[in-house]
Amino acid sequence: MSKRVAVVTGSNKGIGLAIVRALCKDFDGDVYLTARDEGRGQQAVKELEKENLHPKFHQLDINSKESIGKLQEFLKQNYGGLDILVNNAGIMYQRTSTAPFTEQAQVSLQCNFFGTLDVCDALFPLLRPHSRVVHVSSRAGTMALGKMGKELVSKFRSSTLTQTELIALMNQFVSDVKAGNHEAKGWYNSAYGTSKLGVIALTALQVRAMAGDSREDILINSCCPGGVATDLYPQGSKTPDQGAETPVYLALLPVNAGKPQGEFLGEKKVIPWML
Repeated sequence: MSKRVAVVTGSNKGIGLAIVRALCKDFDGDVYLTARDEGRGQQAVKELEKENLHPKFHQLDINSKESIGKLQEFLKQNYGGLDILVNNAGIMYQRTSTAPFTEQAQVSLQCNFFGTLDVCDALFPLLRPHSRVVHVSSRAGTMALGKMGKELVSKFRSSTLTQTELIALMNQFVSDVKAGNHEAKGWYNSAYGTSKLGVIALTALQVRAMAGDSREDILINSCCPGGVATDLYPQGSKTPDQGAETPVYLALLPVNAGKPQGEFLGEKKVIPWML
């Protein structure tokens, strides 16, 4: 039987690094720390080795399909599958950023939503029975939903929303921002919140898409780590290790736990949003 393996995207620092640290302690298999920059990734591995933990490293840029493809092929050749996928990689512009909102919308959605989606499209075929998938999202996503127009809200909350339709919604947000009429069309003025809402909605529809899959007991959930003090969010009150608790809880759900499934969680509790 092939050795079990876990992959954490964007994990050379912050919450991602804390997730790798926890998995190295509690997961019975190899844990891959990934980063865009190989030097920073290898340095993060060395830091954990000082704690007598032994993650492995693989380069991964979720904005590059070529990079994602290399990871896919590596996992296929060396492990024959995948047991845990934690999609943590993401970007958030600071409130003080002077970048045009058109740029913030394009870059945020490309990384946080489309990058995550590309990783899933490449690695989901490798998921073994009893695998766990965790998307690190944010309450900013549900906040954005709560401030959107009714028509948009109904689309995101639809129990029949497809991946194609969700992609169209994400692209529409970027297009409306470029046209300067996104608020008039019902969008909330937050690129980060919209990108994270997309991830939350993606979680639910991925579960529906897996309904007829022959692989048993694959659980897919998203979560908010809370206000963690990182370079993305300096004002956070939690430590990265505290922020990692809910993602790790979901990544290590026991065999045949059954639930949560397709949910959005915070502090290890389900946060209802499809009301």
